[in-house]
Amino acid sequence: MLRLVAAFVLLSSPAVAQVASVAGTDGQNALGTVPCAVNAGDPLQSCNAELRRRDDGSVTLAVALGNGEVRNIYFTDGVPESSSSPSKLSYETRGDLLIIFIEPGEVYELPKAALNTQ
Repeated sequence: MLRLVAAFVLLSSPAVAQVASVAGTDGQNALGTVPCAVNAGDPLQSCNAELRRRDDGSVTLAVALGNGEVRNIYFTDGVPESSSSPSKLSYETRGDLLIIFIEPGEVYELPKAALNTQ
Protein backbone atom coordinates (compact mmCIF):
# COMPACT_ATOMS: atom_id res chain seq x y z
CA MET A 1 0.00 0.00 0.00
CA LEU A 2 2.88 2.37 0.79
CA ARG A 3 4.23 1.88 -2.75
CA LEU A 4 0.85 2.90 -4.16
CA VAL A 5 0.93 6.07 -2.07
CA ALA A 6 4.49 6.84 -3.23
CA ALA A 7 3.50 6.29 -6.86
CA PHE A 8 0.49 8.56 -6.45
CA VAL A 9 2.68 11.24 -4.89
CA LEU A 10 5.01 11.04 -7.91
CA LEU A 11 2.23 12.00 -10.20
CA SER A 12 0.12 14.39 -8.11
CA SER A 13 2.29 16.46 -5.79
CA PRO A 14 0.84 19.90 -4.92
CA ALA A 15 4.42 21.24 -4.96
CA VAL A 16 4.54 20.75 -8.72
CA ALA A 17 3.35 23.71 -10.78
CA GLN A 18 1.98 21.43 -13.48
CA VAL A 19 -0.95 19.28 -12.43
CA ALA A 20 -0.02 15.62 -12.81
CA SER A 21 -2.36 12.67 -13.07
CA VAL A 22 -2.33 8.95 -12.37
CA ALA A 23 -3.31 6.83 -15.34
CA GLY A 24 -2.60 3.54 -13.62
CA THR A 25 -0.47 1.75 -11.08
CA ASP A 26 0.19 -1.82 -10.04
CA GLY A 27 1.43 -0.89 -6.57
CA GLN A 28 5.06 -0.96 -7.67
CA ASN A 29 5.15 0.85 -11.01
CA ALA A 30 3.11 3.90 -11.97
CA LEU A 31 1.94 5.62 -15.14
CA GLY A 32 1.06 9.28 -15.34
CA THR A 33 2.67 12.62 -16.13
CA VAL A 34 5.55 14.71 -14.80
CA PRO A 35 6.42 18.34 -15.52
CA CYS A 36 9.24 18.56 -18.06
CA ALA A 37 10.89 20.80 -20.64
CA VAL A 38 12.80 19.21 -23.50
CA ASN A 39 14.57 22.28 -24.94
CA ALA A 40 16.36 25.15 -23.21
CA GLY A 41 13.95 28.00 -22.53
CA ASP A 42 10.79 25.94 -23.07
CA PRO A 43 8.10 26.24 -20.40
CA LEU A 44 7.34 23.13 -18.36
CA GLN A 45 4.66 20.90 -19.83
CA SER A 46 3.07 17.63 -18.76
CA CYS A 47 5.01 14.69 -20.18
CA ASN A 48 3.80 11.10 -20.06
CA ALA A 49 5.94 9.10 -17.65
CA GLU A 50 6.37 5.70 -16.07
CA LEU A 51 8.06 5.02 -12.75
CA ARG A 52 9.61 1.54 -12.71
CA ARG A 53 10.89 0.03 -9.45
CA ARG A 54 13.41 -2.81 -9.49
CA ASP A 55 13.88 -5.56 -6.92
CA ASP A 56 17.35 -4.20 -6.10
CA GLY A 57 15.80 -0.89 -4.97
CA SER A 58 16.81 1.11 -8.02
CA VAL A 59 14.23 3.16 -9.89
CA THR A 60 13.88 4.17 -13.53
CA LEU A 61 11.80 7.16 -14.58
CA ALA A 62 10.88 6.82 -18.26
CA VAL A 63 9.59 10.08 -19.77
CA ALA A 64 8.09 10.41 -23.26
CA LEU A 65 9.72 13.44 -24.90
CA GLY A 66 6.92 13.98 -27.42
CA ASN A 67 9.06 13.31 -30.50
CA GLY A 68 8.94 9.54 -30.26
CA GLU A 69 11.94 9.41 -27.91
CA VAL A 70 11.91 8.25 -24.31
CA ARG A 71 14.33 9.62 -21.73
CA ASN A 72 15.22 7.12 -19.02
CA ILE A 73 16.57 8.55 -15.77
CA TYR A 74 18.17 6.01 -13.43
CA PHE A 75 18.04 6.45 -9.64
CA THR A 76 19.92 4.68 -6.85
CA ASP A 77 18.99 5.43 -3.24
CA GLY A 78 16.74 8.28 -4.41
CA VAL A 79 19.52 10.03 -6.34
CA PRO A 80 19.56 10.42 -10.14
CA GLU A 81 22.82 8.78 -11.21
CA SER A 82 22.58 8.61 -15.01
CA SER A 83 20.24 8.76 -17.96
CA SER A 84 19.81 7.35 -21.45
CA SER A 85 21.35 10.58 -22.75
CA PRO A 86 25.13 10.83 -23.18
CA SER A 87 24.87 14.43 -21.92
CA LYS A 88 25.73 15.60 -18.40
CA LEU A 89 23.07 15.06 -15.72
CA SER A 90 22.78 17.23 -12.61
CA TYR A 91 20.07 17.84 -10.04
CA GLU A 92 19.03 20.05 -7.16
CA THR A 93 16.47 19.88 -4.41
CA ARG A 94 13.90 22.62 -3.90
CA GLY A 95 11.85 21.78 -0.83
CA ASP A 96 10.20 18.42 -1.49
CA LEU A 97 10.91 18.61 -5.22
CA LEU A 98 13.81 17.07 -7.12
CA ILE A 99 14.74 19.09 -10.22
CA ILE A 100 16.75 17.09 -12.77
CA PHE A 101 18.74 18.78 -15.54
CA ILE A 102 20.17 17.05 -18.60
CA GLU A 103 22.30 19.28 -20.83
CA PRO A 104 21.74 21.22 -22.92
CA GLY A 105 18.20 22.07 -21.79
CA GLU A 106 16.09 19.17 -20.52
CA VAL A 107 14.39 19.71 -17.14
CA TYR A 108 12.28 17.24 -15.14
CA GLU A 109 10.50 17.78 -11.81
CA LEU A 110 9.79 14.92 -9.46
CA PRO A 111 8.53 14.85 -5.85
CA LYS A 112 11.23 13.26 -3.66
CA ALA A 113 8.59 11.14 -1.94
CA ALA A 114 8.04 9.22 -5.17
CA LEU A 115 11.51 7.71 -4.81
CA ASN A 116 11.13 6.57 -1.20
CA THR A 117 11.84 2.88 -0.75
CA GLN A 118 9.72 0.67 1.44
